[in-house]
Amino acid sequence: MTKDPGPKPERQIVKDDIWARNEIESPCVKICVIHSEAKICVGCYRTLSEIGAWSSITAPERRRIMDELPSRAASLVKRRGGRAARLGRGEE
Repeated sequence: MTKDPGPKPERQIVKDDIWARNEIESPCVKICVIHSEAKICVGCYRTLSEIGAWSSITAPERRRIMDELPSRAASLVKRRGGRAARLGRGEE
């Protein structure tokens, strides 16, 4: 006869645990705005085609894209001065 080990400790299941896979995660940060000139997302720095195909592209291709993202981020020209500068009301 085996001894009953007693109640098992409960493990809290986190939503992300359910969908966790052994693959390269999406770089999406939920700031989905396409830069008007560069044509890349200002949140994750991917192109629209890369975003759309992300779930079906291979791990090596995802890695290649992920490796390019820092240089894409640095290449974006950021506006300075906000609305006042665009309207010519900036301080001189």
